[in-house]
Amino acid sequence: MTSSPTRTSPPSAPTRTTPFEPSLDARLAATDAAMTLALEEAAVAYEVRTAHIPTTPLDLAAVITVPFTPAPQPPPDPHPTPVAALLQRAHHRLLTDGWCKHMLVDELGAHCLYGAVRAEAHGDHALESRGLEVLMDVITRDFGEGIDSVPGFNDAWGDGRIPMRTLDRAVRLADARSL
Repeated sequence: MTSSPTRTSPPSAPTRTTPFEPSLDARLAATDAAMTLALEEAAVAYEVRTAHIPTTPLDLAAVITVPFTPAPQPPPDPHPTPVAALLQRAHHRLLTDGWCKHMLVDELGAHCLYGAVRAEAHGDHALESRGLEVLMDVITRDFGEGIDSVPGFNDAWGDGRIPMRTLDRAVRLADARSL
């Protein structure tokens, strides 16, 4: 009697009861591919629909009629008090010539806060001193006691927006104090 080997059938793979759900990355990639295809089709359709329209190159000189550089603004009416007028002139100088830091005047003619006040004082050291005093009052009031000088405040900024706003506030404070 020979025994025959018994064969067992391989285990069957488990059947899925839920449908396959692609991952979020797969769904995003499929959506991206579909959108790219739709945009390419729309671009081709636009080219086909507008191919018959004649076009001529645009001459920019005929379109642009304003000067490329802004016209210089006239200085504002001066304040009646000397310190307010000095600070106002310094503010106007910064607006027209530009703002800089780490030097009184840079190679392009831009000034720092201190340099603008000094230039507009025209050698009147008492007027310059009073203007810088009012400016320092505003700096201390707005930014605290940690700032020791106008140049130190000026050099702490990356652009002139805050220093110029502070100088404008100093103009109003000097005017309010009738200086």
